[in-house]
Amino acid sequence: MTSASTAQSASADRSGPAAPPTDAGGIPAVVRRRLATVEARLDVNSWVATAVVVAIAAVLRLLGLSSPKGKIFDEIYYARDGYGLIDKGVEWNYKDNGPSYVVHPPLGKWLIGLGEWAFGYQDQEHGISVPGHLVTTAPEFGWRFSAAVAGIVSVLLLVRIARRLFRSTVLGCAAGLLLALDGFHLVLSRTALLDIFLLLFVLAAFGALVLDRDARRRRWTRALEGGLDPSLRGRAGRPAGGWRTWPWWRLAAGVLLGCAVGVKWSALWFVPAFAVLVFLWEVGVRRSAGVRRPWLDALLDELPWMVLAGLLIVGTYLLTWSGWLLGDVGYYRTASPSYPMLSDTPVLGALNNLYQYHKAAFEFHTGLESAHKYQSWPWQWLLLGRPVAFYWSGEGACGAPSCAAEILLLGTPLLWWSFLPALVALVWLGVARRDWRAGAILVAVAAGLLPWFWFALDGRTMFSFYAAPALPFLVLAVVYVLGAIVTPTGPAGAAPADADPEQGYDRRLVGGLVVGGYVLLVALCFAYFHPIFVGTLLPYEDWSARMWLDGRWI
Repeated sequence: MTSASTAQSASADRSGPAAPPTDAGGIPAVVRRRLATVEARLDVNSWVATAVVVAIAAVLRLLGLSSPKGKIFDEIYYARDGYGLIDKGVEWNYKDNGPSYVVHPPLGKWLIGLGEWAFGYQDQEHGISVPGHLVTTAPEFGWRFSAAVAGIVSVLLLVRIARRLFRSTVLGCAAGLLLALDGFHLVLSRTALLDIFLLLFVLAAFGALVLDRDARRRRWTRALEGGLDPSLRGRAGRPAGGWRTWPWWRLAAGVLLGCAVGVKWSALWFVPAFAVLVFLWEVGVRRSAGVRRPWLDALLDELPWMVLAGLLIVGTYLLTWSGWLLGDVGYYRTASPSYPMLSDTPVLGALNNLYQYHKAAFEFHTGLESAHKYQSWPWQWLLLGRPVAFYWSGEGACGAPSCAAEILLLGTPLLWWSFLPALVALVWLGVARRDWRAGAILVAVAAGLLPWFWFALDGRTMFSFYAAPALPFLVLAVVYVLGAIVTPTGPAGAAPADADPEQGYDRRLVGGLVVGGYVLLVALCFAYFHPIFVGTLLPYEDWSARMWLDGRWI
């Protein structure tokens, strides 16, 4: 043994056992591995719990989907338009044998048509009966299937998004279960309308942005642990670049928002709202990292990506019109004296006519003021002031002198009447905790509801189902408050340094009972109203007993 090695051995003997190897964050590698193993097991358990919630949602949405028979409410338009897109590439008027004039983009109807392609379609009025390419079922199942899938997937997404936001499988599953047990969501999931697809794509875009936020923060954390000095100017003070570090989730959100706009234009309000969220999150991560000018740095670094995401929104939206653009039979597709082709170039001419089509549709939407029996105002929606009756029948045997069957677009009352108090509490808690999650939920709710208050000033005809894209975020508001009841911690979930562990345990126990009790009460309320969500034939007295707001719900 050399003198040098001897000295090293002696030094080691004097200093005790060698310290275990650590990673760049100062955490022993063995501890890091054990934590990763525990986290993996917890994630597996969370997916099992998620599967149970999604299974409940699937049973509620698929069981008896083909009842009632025939087209109910606006299915008379959208089921027919969906088949026209599959058959002709554009919405088609089979009575006049020509293209239909429609005022909503085609993606939602494409999705409805996909279910009809798979399971069959029938239109007795126009002598159409087409078997399914996969399985031939009752035609109603075909045109309602895609809406049911969208409803189930939205429950899945909400569970995972809520779990990621609140770092709690229990709260994530509570969010998904509340959505699954909401009558408003259930009815839209069992009807061939567009709004459930709008809800799905907006929620998916929000989830992608939450993943983007996490990914960008991990990138900064790794760079700081690797010795990055954020006070340096230019790229030297920023995390390393490369295509692997691109904001892929943000770009995915752009595609998903393009899909949402391709269902209904009301998704446009979420575009600036989500852009503001992304920018504020980028400022926040730079401020936490110690960047000297976080606002300017975020603007310069992220503006190109925001522009690219915007281009993806536009490009995706145009792709939803591919059937109209690639064919020559769509309404407004070819030139006429009132809207001549812009040029002889097919692309420019088609885009010009598409612009003319959008102009006419926009004038329709802004001028829609005709009275409707089930119209309502935005300030009535969360109070369930005027739900929409999708179906009504008094025929059939129910063991009573008179019977009634109805499908009423009504939110589960206990849940919906919790929304306004939850929003007030969310504002208070968000300000007190300076919690980004509260702000994100409030921005999404505002984007889904507030624009309709503006349109209401002009007397525009509107309906309660316009609130659909805000629904998942309203549920998140309720779950946020439930989480605050369980544990009074800040955004990081860390208890105060002087907190009493025994008191914390008691608080969590009581809070858990409150959360479980609330979800149970919502489930019981849902079960009571379930017959009027799915059109079950009831004795008239039983149906009338469920009309709590009397004339408002009839």
